[in-house]
Amino acid sequence: MANFVCIFFCFLHFFILFHDTGAMPESSAETIRGSKSSVHIGAIFDPNSTLDGAIAEISMNLAISDFYALHPNYQTRLHLRVTTAKDLVDTAGAAVDLLENFQVDAIIGPQISAAAPFLVELGEKSQVPIISFFEMSPTLSLIESPYFIRIAQNDSVQVKAISAVLQKFNWHEVVLVYEDTDYGTGFISYLVDALQETNIRVAHMSAIPKSAEDFQISKALMKLMTMQTRVFIVYMNTALASRLFALADQNGMMSKGYAWIITAGLSNSLNVLDSDVVDSMDGVLGVRSHVPKSKELESFDRRWKRELHLMKPNSPLTRINFSGLWAYDTICALARAAEKILPPTNPSFVKPNTSESRKDFASLGASRIGSRLRDELRNTRFKGLSGEFNLINRQLESSVFEIINVIGNGRVVGYWTPEKGISQNLGPNYKNGLKQIIWPGDSTTTPTGWAIPSLKIGVPVKLGFPEFVEQHKNGNKTTYTGFSIDVFSTVLETLDKDLGFKVLHDFIGFEDETGLMDGSYDDLLLQIKNKKFDAVVGDTTIVANRTDYVDFTLPYSESGWTMLVLAKGDNRKNMWIFLKPWTWDLWLTVGTSCIFITIVIWVMEHNTENTEFRGSYRRQLAMILMFPFYAFVIPQRELVVRDCSRFVLVVWLWLAFILMQSYTASLSSILTVDKLEPTFDNLERLRTKDHFIGFQRGCFVGNLLEKQFNFSRSQLKSYGTIQEYHEALSNGSKNGGVTAIFDEIPYIRVFLKAYGSQYTTAGPIYRTVGFGFAFPKESPLVSYFSKAILLVRENETKMDEIEKRYFGEKVTSATLAPTISTGSSSLRAFNFGGLFIIAGIATLLAIAISERYIWQRPVALIRQYLTSDHPANRIELAAQPTAETDAGDHSPEVHQDSGNSGRISGRIKEDIAVE
Repeated sequence: MANFVCIFFCFLHFFILFHDTGAMPESSAETIRGSKSSVHIGAIFDPNSTLDGAIAEISMNLAISDFYALHPNYQTRLHLRVTTAKDLVDTAGAAVDLLENFQVDAIIGPQISAAAPFLVELGEKSQVPIISFFEMSPTLSLIESPYFIRIAQNDSVQVKAISAVLQKFNWHEVVLVYEDTDYGTGFISYLVDALQETNIRVAHMSAIPKSAEDFQISKALMKLMTMQTRVFIVYMNTALASRLFALADQNGMMSKGYAWIITAGLSNSLNVLDSDVVDSMDGVLGVRSHVPKSKELESFDRRWKRELHLMKPNSPLTRINFSGLWAYDTICALARAAEKILPPTNPSFVKPNTSESRKDFASLGASRIGSRLRDELRNTRFKGLSGEFNLINRQLESSVFEIINVIGNGRVVGYWTPEKGISQNLGPNYKNGLKQIIWPGDSTTTPTGWAIPSLKIGVPVKLGFPEFVEQHKNGNKTTYTGFSIDVFSTVLETLDKDLGFKVLHDFIGFEDETGLMDGSYDDLLLQIKNKKFDAVVGDTTIVANRTDYVDFTLPYSESGWTMLVLAKGDNRKNMWIFLKPWTWDLWLTVGTSCIFITIVIWVMEHNTENTEFRGSYRRQLAMILMFPFYAFVIPQRELVVRDCSRFVLVVWLWLAFILMQSYTASLSSILTVDKLEPTFDNLERLRTKDHFIGFQRGCFVGNLLEKQFNFSRSQLKSYGTIQEYHEALSNGSKNGGVTAIFDEIPYIRVFLKAYGSQYTTAGPIYRTVGFGFAFPKESPLVSYFSKAILLVRENETKMDEIEKRYFGEKVTSATLAPTISTGSSSLRAFNFGGLFIIAGIATLLAIAISERYIWQRPVALIRQYLTSDHPANRIELAAQPTAETDAGDHSPEVHQDSGNSGRISGRIKEDIAVE
C-alpha cells in the first residue's frame, strides 16, 4: 500500500492545487462557529452521475435538518461537505483535499470499492474515521483498519442465507457469476467456503470484467448455457448486472428450468435499475437487508420523495434504497457522537512541523478528535430508519435477511435468521418454508438445478437370468425388458408425475463384437467413470468397493447371497423315520433311565407283600423290563404299595409325559413340513482341494470368495445360466462340476423355482444392500432417483405387479429367503438334561429314605472303625460277620436291621420252595 501511495502523491498534489472544492463561503462557516461548535464531515461520492450518490446526498441533508430540529439544544453542529469523485484518481484527490484544506474530522465514502484501501490508509495516518455505507469488498479487514467503520451489512454474512436457500431447494451444484474486481473476488472466497461447509459444489466460476463489452458478456453466457448446471449466483455492481440480465434474457436463459440468485448489493438497489432490466429479471431470487416498518420510515419516505422531486425533477427513482437509509442513520450517529465529545473551538487538526516545500501524507496532520469520534461511534446505540443501529467490531450488526422474488421491485417470500433459518414470516406466528415463487419463464415449478440431457444408459448383456435383464434385437432396433428395466421405467414415470421433470434416455448394451457381455459388472460400472455411459441400469448390486467410482441410488430391491447345494431325499419316505425325532444319545438316555427307575422301585417293593416284584428271577427280570410300559398301559392297576415307590413312579410318569409330548411334536414336524436338507453344509471342508465352487459369471461374489473367504482361484468356476447351474451341481466336483454354488438370493430363487425339488440352500445369508442404479460421482440425479424409488417401493402394488410379471412371486426380499438347514433338527439328550437331573435326584432321595440300611450299615462300620483304639481289633472287627456286628451293637436301629435281614432270607427260601 505504501508503494501505491507514493505513486499517487505527486499527481495528487498537483490535482489539489487546481481542484474546485466548491467550498462554502467563509462567512457562512464563521456564522456557524459563532454559536455552535462545528464538526466537519467530508463525503466522497458522485451525486450527479450515479443514483446511489444522489440518494445518499438527499438522505444526509435531510438527516442533518431532522436531527437538529429534534435536538435544538445540542452544542455541536455537523458541517457536511460533499465532494464529487467519479473514479479512483478523483477519490484519492478529494480525500487529500478534504484533509488538507478543510481538516474534516470524518470522511463518508468512498462510493468506489477499489479506492477503499487507499482511503482507509489515509484515514489511519490522519486519525480520521472512514465511514462507508456503500458496498465494499469483504476482504477489507476491519481488524487491520482501526479507523474504518462499515455502516452496512457485511457481504460475507449473507453467504449463510444464500446457502440456506440452496439447501431449501436441494440444489447441490451452482455456477458463480461475478465482477472481476477486488470487490467481486473478495466476496467469492467467502461464498465458496460457505458452500463447501454445506456440501454444495461450485461447478464453474465465471468472472466478467467490469469494462466488458456486450459481446464478451454474451460469449460468457453462451458458455454457461452448454453446462449442465442451471443455478447461477450473481455478484456484481448494478451497472454490470443490468447488462448481464438483459443479455441473458435475449439468449433464452431467463426461461423455465433456470434459477438465478442475486446477492444483497444488487437486491438492495433494484429500484435504481431501469424498468426494462427489472422486467428481464422476473423470476430471480435474491437476498437483501431487512428494514422493519415504522411510522418514522413512512414519514421520511414522503419527505424524501418531495426533496428528490425538487432537486432532481427528471429522476427515474420512485423510492429510497438501503444506501439512503444507512446514509441517514450515519449522519444521526455522527451527530450523537459529536455531541458527546464536545470538540474544542480551536482548530481540530494538529499540523506537523514540516517545511512548506515538503508535500506528503505526513504534512496533512492529524485530527484532535478523530479517535474519540471513532470510539463514540462504536458505542452509539439507537433505533434508526434501517432498524437497530448497533456496531459490532465497527460494523453494522447483521441478523435478518429478506428473501425476495423479483417481480417488479421485489416481492418478499420469506426471511432468514441465524436462529430459525428460513421462514415465511417473523414474530410469534412462525411458519416454516417460503411463499409461492414465480420462477423464470413464469413457472411455478421449482427448477431441478440442472439441464437433463438424453442419458446414455449402460445395460448388462448376458444369456442367463433373462427375468432381470434381456436384450431383444430386431434388425437395427434393440430393446430391453426384464424386472430391472421395468422398475427403471416406473421410476421415470414417478419422476415425471410427482417430481416434475422428464428424463430422456437411450439404452446401450455393454457387449463385445460377439454379442456377449464385454466384461464383468465392475467393468460396466467403470464405463461411467470413463464417461462412456451416464448411468447403468440393471441387476447391479450395491457393493462398497464400487462406490469408489460411482454413486448408487437407494436400492430398489433387497438382497443377499448364500450357498446352493444338492438336497437329500425326502425323509418321509424313510421306513425308520420314527427314530428321527430323537438322536441316539437321547434314546440311550431314556432307556437307561427306565431301567434305573425300575430297579429302584424293585429294591423298594421286593421286600414287601407286593407280589408283582416276587417270584422267580426270570419273572422279576421281566418285570424290571416291562414295568415302564405297565405304568402307562395299565394305569388303574396298583403296581406299588410303598409311599416312596409311589413317589418314584410319579416322577417317572412326569418324565415320560414330557418326553412323549416332545417326541410327538418333533415327529409331527418331520412328517408335515416339506423341508429339504443339504447334502453339504460345512464351509471349512469346501476349502479343500477335493471341492470346486461355482458363482455367477461377472458377479462380485467371485472376488469375495477369493479375497475374503480364502478360496483358491483354481477352485472357482463361473456359470451363466440356470441350466449350467443344474449340470454343475448334478455332476459334483468329482465329475467336472461343483459341490456348491454361491449366488445372490434373487437368482437362487429363480433357480429353485425350476429345480426346487433337487436343491436347497445351506449356510448363512451374507447380506448386501440390494440392486440399485448407478450414476457418476456427485451426480445430482442420485437424490431425485432415490426419492422416486422410495415412492415406487412404498406403492407395493406396483412392485408386486412387476415381480409377478417376471417371477410369479416375490423374489427380491432377502427376508423371505428359503429356510437354511445347517444340521439335524432331532432332539438331543442335552435338551432334556435338566429334566433327567431332577428325576435322578428325586429317585435317589426316595430310595435313601425308604432303604436306610443301604447307607446306615456303612455309617456304623465307619463309626466303629473310628472309635477302636488298636489296629488288630479294627482288622478283626472288619472280618467278623455282619450278624455278629449287629448283635454286638446295642442300638435299636441295628437290631431292627437284623430283623429285616432275617425276613429277607425267609422270603427267599419261600420263593425257592414255591418254584
